[in-house]
Amino acid sequence: MSTVATYLDEILAAHRLVAEEDTRPLGELVEAAMALPPCRGFGSALAADGLSVIAEIKRRSPSRGDLAPGLVPSVVAKAYESGGAACLSVLTDEAYFGGSVADLAEARASVDIPVLRKDFTVSSNDVCDARIMGADAVLLIVAALTDAELTTYLSLAADVGIDALVEVHDRDEAARALSAGATIVGVNARDLRTFDVDLPGAAALIAGLPNSVVRVAESGIKSPADAALVASAGCDAVLVGEHLVTADDPADALRELVAACS
Repeated sequence: MSTVATYLDEILAAHRLVAEEDTRPLGELVEAAMALPPCRGFGSALAADGLSVIAEIKRRSPSRGDLAPGLVPSVVAKAYESGGAACLSVLTDEAYFGGSVADLAEARASVDIPVLRKDFTVSSNDVCDARIMGADAVLLIVAALTDAELTTYLSLAADVGIDALVEVHDRDEAARALSAGATIVGVNARDLRTFDVDLPGAAALIAGLPNSVVRVAESGIKSPADAALVASAGCDAVLVGEHLVTADDPADALRELVAACS
């Protein structure tokens, strides 16, 4: 578990408290998750030729405050799909990001592309919940998990048929992710200590990942030039939130990113 004191610690403490109070039997959740129709294939959608974009529906963030608090998930999701998004990412954390499970459900119902549940996974029940609420992928943040938790949640995700995007911030975390069996690795360019974004550093980390994993650049993509930088390092996809959700025309902004690396 990371010992770095950041806003992440506060968020994780809140989520772990909720998880500790969750008395639902895991076996029942696993059974419910496994009974659902197949997911849409998040990882396979990102592995297509060219740079794929995971377009994020995000109302606010702890560091930047309100971004688009009044957005309509279905409207934004359709704009993203028309702009060429390969997948969606939807924040479901309410207290810190203003998201909800309802946002994810509405967004997914309005499009045909896969959807990532962007939240703070801290229990096996969280993994099952992501599948049950309709997500096609669950986020696992290496800095938030022990090696045992990471391995357990990756195995459970595979069992219930949902992909896992495993987020890392440095080489040590990347090594942990790969050792645990991650097949989709997201490199977050944002330093959790300072909130500074280091895209060249993220690109270097991406370049060091094996070709056998789907490589995703997260955070700090604000222009076609930024997208081109990480694409040149071998990135398969970029996850873009603030740049798109605050754009006058999200679909056009997304097309520009895709065109820069086509």
